[in-house]
Amino acid sequence: MRMPTAGTVAAIAAVLGAAVGGGVEVLEAALRPWRAGDFAVGKIETVGPRPVCEVPETLFTFGTVAVGGKGSHEFVIRNAGEAPLELTKGATSCSCTVSDFEESEGGSANAKVIPPGGSTVLKVQWRGKGDGGAFRQQASVLTNDPRRPRVAFVVEGTVVPSVAAEPSSLAFPRLSAGSGERAGVKIYTFGTEPPRVESLALEAPESRAARFIALSSAPLDAADVAGREGATGGVAIQVELLPGLPIGAVRQTIRVVLRTPDEVTIDLPLEGSVSGDLAVTGRAWDGTNQAVMLGAVSTRVGAQEELFVTAKGPHRESVRPVVREVVPESIEVTVGEPKPVGNGGVIRIPISLRIPPGSPPANHICSPQAPGGRIVLETGHPDSPTFTIPICVAIGQ
Repeated sequence: MRMPTAGTVAAIAAVLGAAVGGGVEVLEAALRPWRAGDFAVGKIETVGPRPVCEVPETLFTFGTVAVGGKGSHEFVIRNAGEAPLELTKGATSCSCTVSDFEESEGGSANAKVIPPGGSTVLKVQWRGKGDGGAFRQQASVLTNDPRRPRVAFVVEGTVVPSVAAEPSSLAFPRLSAGSGERAGVKIYTFGTEPPRVESLALEAPESRAARFIALSSAPLDAADVAGREGATGGVAIQVELLPGLPIGAVRQTIRVVLRTPDEVTIDLPLEGSVSGDLAVTGRAWDGTNQAVMLGAVSTRVGAQEELFVTAKGPHRESVRPVVREVVPESIEVTVGEPKPVGNGGVIRIPISLRIPPGSPPANHICSPQAPGGRIVLETGHPDSPTFTIPICVAIGQ
């Protein structure tokens, strides 16, 4: 068998290379889409008169827009050419809307064709959405001007909330039953008129802690308003927790209704925990809910429970509880003799609860529809003169 010469091998390689290279080029041409950028476009040749799209401005800054508020701006489009300028609405960002083209200087109502020398107005509207912050949106218009086939109109600014509360909630993790505490909330408004307080109240005024919470309001100082970007006014809410708050958890909502000029409602959660020298223990005592949980009690059988009030601190020896109020009234409350525990640092006082058979029905299950019952004791303690023990009970057949 004769081996091919070096010249023969070179010739074959050249033929195969040309074939493969040509095939690749054909494949690329078939798969690659045509784009204007693929061509070296130089001077645009036109035959006869053509439109010329002129736009004095394509960017407008709104400044601030309230959440839910609307902003709008009119952009002028002129035809400086010698042929009619055709306009078509293009794509817009999610928050922008584009009105129909308005009549102006030679254009027709809702015109999309501007005659030579004429103009029209494009109105771009925008609505503030979300929680606030900077925004930049755009709307585009397509034209038949070969030198300016697309014009993008941009609006930008900052969205501000209609109201903003700082802080948005109040927390009092360590309250003392024998002392009070104060806190404040600044509510900033961004409307065109100074805010007016329509109402200021607790959401649950019937709760046992409500009478120890005092609320007041006053206009914010000008310096405070100026320190909040975009704010035009504001209200200062003062919250005062008075001495005598019941021991345990405090959960409330402060509801503020403002006129800005629209009516706006702001809910400010208030939470705290009240501690003191007095506490409650016992099998039926629920520390999480800070209440005696008696549950459902049959009037045929009745019920009985034993609690203990413990007293500590320098005034523990002066604690001599006396029953002043019981809800429901059918619960019989008996206060026993105080006894020291251990080395005498804590005094324990037994409290017996009895619901006798034949008691009338009552519903104090501690729900929004059936507020809880209570035992109010006069203690003799100088810092906690009264002590309330909440009771959750429903007496029925």
